[in-house]
Order: sequence, then C-alpha cells, then structure tokens
Amino acid sequence: MNKIVVSAFILGACLVLTLVAGCTQPAAPATTPAPTSVETTVAATEEPTAVATVPESITPGPTQTLPEIWSMEVQVNSNGEAINPQITATLRGGKGMNVIPAIDVKVTRSDGGVETGRIVQPLHVGSSVTLKGTTSNNDRAEVWVITPNGDSVKIYDAYVPFRSFN
Repeated sequence: MNKIVVSAFILGACLVLTLVAGCTQPAAPATTPAPTSVETTVAATEEPTAVATVPESITPGPTQTLPEIWSMEVQVNSNGEAINPQITATLRGGKGMNVIPAIDVKVTRSDGGVETGRIVQPLHVGSSVTLKGTTSNNDRAEVWVITPNGDSVKIYDAYVPFRSFN
C-alpha cells in the first residue's frame, strides 16, 4: 500500500513538472507580414497606432575588406567597469585617414538596446567614440567605413567581451 502511494506521488510530481516546463518555453518571434500597396483614405481624427519592431540581431555577420589605398584599422574594447559599462571604438590608423569622410559605429547590447556613434574628419590616430554597453559578454559591435564614393563598408563585426583576464 505504501509503495503505491509513493509511486502515485512521484508520477503526479513528474506530471506537474512536465506541464510547468512546457509553459516556460520562450515564445517564437512574431514575423512581420509583407507590405502590400492599398489605396486608403485616413480620417483626420484617427489616432496613430504603434508599430511592433523586430529586435536587432546580436549575431555577428560577415565583414568586408577596404581597398588597400583606403585601408583603416579600428580597435574595439570594453572598459570593464560594472557600474558604467562602455564600449569604445578607437581609430588605430590606416592609409585612408585623409580621404575617409566618416566611420560609423553601432553597438547592439545584449539587453536589446542599440547605440550608434560616428567618428568624422579630421581623422587621426586615437580618434574614438564611446557608447553604452552591458556587463554581458555578448554585446555586438559593428564598424562601418564610409568610402570617398559614399559606400558603406563593414570592416568589424564581433562580440565585445565585458572583461578580459589575460
């Protein structure tokens, strides 16, 4: 009799845990339907509606190489401070310092926030931009160089570790 009660209790506990575990799965991200062109007339008293935004991806993607005559080197680091975490992108030089008009930096934080900054002419070794980060090791930093032709070339895309212990 005692074995039956214990077995029933264990079976009931497993059933409850299975149901609870099934309820805690993250929801699949909502997809945005493709836009369609429809002629509509908007009334003047109609209030604007909020548009759901798709969260930024924090997975680094491919980068490109600038032509040798425009080459640029940028170093990206975290300050490692838990109270005020920041990510700094610093220009380390390159042949294109006199012809590149700007360098754009974008940090996608692990909490979903996005920070952007720009380094503009006159460019010199040590020019930098500092953006807010998090204490997580998966903040993503992207660096784009604006070429003299007006094109944007991604030269850096990687996770920035919060602290480095070496």
